[in-house]
Amino acid sequence: SLVVLFGATAGAYGAKLGSDERELILLVWQVVDLHSKKVGTLHKSLVKADNLDLSDQCREISGLTPEGLGKAEPLDRVLQQFSQLVSSDLKVLGRSSYTLCSDGQLLIRQVLHPETSKKNFLLSDCFYSFYDLRKEFHTCYPSSAAVKDQTIKTMAEYLGLGTNEAEEDFGVWQVKTMVAIILSMLSEGCNHVFTEPETVKYKYETALMVTLSSFFFLCSSKSETVDSETVIRARGLPWQSSDQDIARFFKGLNIAKGGVALCLNSQGRRNGEALVRFVNSEQRDLALERHKHHMGSRYIEVYKATGEEFLKIAGGTSNEVAQFLSKENQVIIRMRGLPFTATQEDVLGFLGPECPVTGGKEGLLFVKYPDGRPTGDAFVLFSCEEYAQNALKKHKEILGKRYIELFRSTAAEVQQVVLNRYMSTPLIPTLPTPIIPVIPPPYTIATGSIRDCVRLRGLPYTAGIDDILEFMGDATGDIKPHGVHMVLNQQGRPSGDAFIQMKSADKAFMVAQKCHKKMMKDRYVEVFQCSGEEMNFVLMGGTLNRSGLSPPPCKLPCLSPPAYAAFQTAAVIPAEAAALYQPQALLPTTRTPQASAAAPPTVTYYPAQAAQLYMNYTAYYPSPPVSPTTVGYIAAPPGAVAAAATATHTPILPQPGALVRMQGLPYNTGMKEILSFFQGYQYAPDDYNGLIQLSDQARSVLQAPKEWVCL
Repeated sequence: SLVVLFGATAGAYGAKLGSDERELILLVWQVVDLHSKKVGTLHKSLVKADNLDLSDQCREISGLTPEGLGKAEPLDRVLQQFSQLVSSDLKVLGRSSYTLCSDGQLLIRQVLHPETSKKNFLLSDCFYSFYDLRKEFHTCYPSSAAVKDQTIKTMAEYLGLGTNEAEEDFGVWQVKTMVAIILSMLSEGCNHVFTEPETVKYKYETALMVTLSSFFFLCSSKSETVDSETVIRARGLPWQSSDQDIARFFKGLNIAKGGVALCLNSQGRRNGEALVRFVNSEQRDLALERHKHHMGSRYIEVYKATGEEFLKIAGGTSNEVAQFLSKENQVIIRMRGLPFTATQEDVLGFLGPECPVTGGKEGLLFVKYPDGRPTGDAFVLFSCEEYAQNALKKHKEILGKRYIELFRSTAAEVQQVVLNRYMSTPLIPTLPTPIIPVIPPPYTIATGSIRDCVRLRGLPYTAGIDDILEFMGDATGDIKPHGVHMVLNQQGRPSGDAFIQMKSADKAFMVAQKCHKKMMKDRYVEVFQCSGEEMNFVLMGGTLNRSGLSPPPCKLPCLSPPAYAAFQTAAVIPAEAAALYQPQALLPTTRTPQASAAAPPTVTYYPAQAAQLYMNYTAYYPSPPVSPTTVGYIAAPPGAVAAAATATHTPILPQPGALVRMQGLPYNTGMKEILSFFQGYQYAPDDYNGLIQLSDQARSVLQAPKEWVCL
């Protein structure tokens, strides 16, 4: 028997069903006996959603109201009633087993499975197998429209079924028409047989990909064994999320065995991204419809990816890793922060008898650098979820003199971490290497105390320059040229903040009064008046809140992120692009008598990809292409700094290596402790103001007790 099932949500309908994460509000079903061609009673049940705010499309098409839904039962109760009523109808027809049949994939895969997963209750087994009426119809009638273009109405019209949608309630007409279509397919002229149902996987299966030698062969031969039409990239994941969490986010869709690969940064830590491979392109297309769906309180971005990218993350491994991962269906836990002297016996003793490791010592894999030194990381195999949960309870317990962090892990993460250490460089670099020199423009960011700027806080993350200009309204004409500055976070994404330079303090005051808590899209935006000095502090990485200014970690151009010891030959930016892509002078002028007479030119460098990524910001009101708080802001190479210094006869550091930055110091650290730490090394004398001109703000940073800069 078939149970013909139709449903609707409080949001989108048709091809977009389930794409907006709205809850189910209606279920209609009817049993069809395929042998006797008899039908059971038609049932219609409203579902009470947590959010009864119905979309305009839903109200118009379904005719349902929040008042009517408020009297309905919640989803778990409705599904219980569904099972009971189906069983009763089957007894009447003399049958005992059934399979669901729905109009397409969306109701089962994109609505029921994701919603029940979020609400933490299990669906019965019948929802893991179903027939797609559109596919079955196209199989029975090959000359009909393509599967993706089919609807209940087009299938009925193809068969010449005279049904009037307006005569029946919403949902009832759909089920009655689907039943009529099925009976036509069972007629003597067609004799269609329902044989191969669609399946939904009960759980995600882990697996090992390929060996190290085959990985290098694949990369060198440019061949692609993973279909790019089956891979997506998920971005914005919580850093502690595991492959099982990601599989739960895509509940209802079939992920390929071993198809979740967590991406790591160059330090071997998760960067909030993952590559996911599905069993076919149809499942991948459904996954793309979950763009900006939520995992907990965070929305997850979903984009297309390539098979090559997936292989770079999940494909490589060594023989040691292959042997470690040869036991399938094991739960993998990652340990971090182990003492470098820790042995296998120490780790087994730390875990204890309540969480036995699979295979004893064979279930441990220590991660090492290419020279054999331990990294402090290890992976552990457990045979069941219970043992893994017991191990996770030991998170931040002490081994030796160090606390140990424990996280869920995946086979792909094991491969990626070990291979990264083996190759000594990351598989996918976190930053581009080409550096583009940009000629400094004649304008600078104001640094005075005049409050002629405004700060916009709480912007939608999708907001662009055009949205801000529309938000400002008539005040747009009072913005200074090149006066809109988007603030990006450390991942180079919009932080929700922006600064705008106005032509006067009065204009800034009027804008703050007029636009404060005005709506932009679906969010209200706070607008505050501020000074150029305060704006510059935030753009340089500091914070501005009710407690006042917190200086940025560093305001000196030499204090760029480490790991860029060598600079490659600078690439050339096209002249027409350079006209648009010109950064602001991000450092304030120093408060010294010599500054006004001979101010050194700013030499700023930006990675090539950043120029391409943020070029759209400059199309309206040119802004800094990236905020200096991002790792994309790189100090100029020695040659460029020296050339700038020679042109203005301003003394600067002779080489970048003369300046080091210390992080992670105890808060009670004093000068004596710093000097003791560098005992045996020659450092500059105390009076170095003649070597580097320091502003008052920069000097306060150098003197801050939580972070010291030594020369």
